[in-house]
Amino acid sequence: MDDLTGRWRELNRASWDERVGIHLNGSFYDVEGFRERRDSLKDFEKAEVGDVTGRRLVHLQCHFGLDTLSWAARGAQVTGLDFSAPGIEAASDLAAALGIDARFVASDVYDAVSALGGQTFDIVYTGFGALNWLPDLTRWAAVVTELLAPGGFLYLAEFHPFSFVLDDETGRTVTHDYFDEGPHISGGPGTYADETAVTENDMTIEWDHMLSSVVSAIAGAGLRIEFLHEHDHTFYLQRRSLVRHPREIYRHPAGASRYPLTYSIRAGKP
Repeated sequence: MDDLTGRWRELNRASWDERVGIHLNGSFYDVEGFRERRDSLKDFEKAEVGDVTGRRLVHLQCHFGLDTLSWAARGAQVTGLDFSAPGIEAASDLAAALGIDARFVASDVYDAVSALGGQTFDIVYTGFGALNWLPDLTRWAAVVTELLAPGGFLYLAEFHPFSFVLDDETGRTVTHDYFDEGPHISGGPGTYADETAVTENDMTIEWDHMLSSVVSAIAGAGLRIEFLHEHDHTFYLQRRSLVRHPREIYRHPAGASRYPLTYSIRAGKP
């Protein structure tokens, strides 16, 4: 276990490198549809971040850049950063094909400050499914703070950790320990975007960070929490008990008691 955990970066990068091509060509990310609409952002993200015209935005853990390019299409001056070189290459190629001005940098998120040459930004953005790949939130929050210019803000949108402690079929029974943050070893072929895909690099290491750990790391890094919003919907079949609605939104069944499925945080740098 310790030997595997010590290889978390190597194992996770190999997994993501292999899955870039699968994600690019599959229906989950709908890259062809993105070429037309140029918007992969969620409605509440756009509303909570607000006008980004002319603002410098860095997207940490950007994968192959759909959200990054969406912010660029809304007028931001964007930089995307990810530790997967194939992901960054794909993002750069897509930006060039669409004629969108965007910069993409291959780097581990913990090395972002040096990789970006000490540049600071008005907005640091991190989207869904990012924090579970990081072992140290205190270090991550320190990087975010250093990347922000005075008066700038972090905007984080993530899957709510409480939803993952419940059973898959009904979403009504606690079956996992909320306070066990990991590390957890996961394995198995395929990907959330295509469970039937043939893959080789299938072992990954993840962490289930409590909401209190996220908030405490951000506040401890000197950022001021402006809001924490919890949302009753999500964007994939997070629990089999959820019901699909238009635009790939999943909600609790009608009449069922609700619990948060996603959350968003905005925190400013004085």
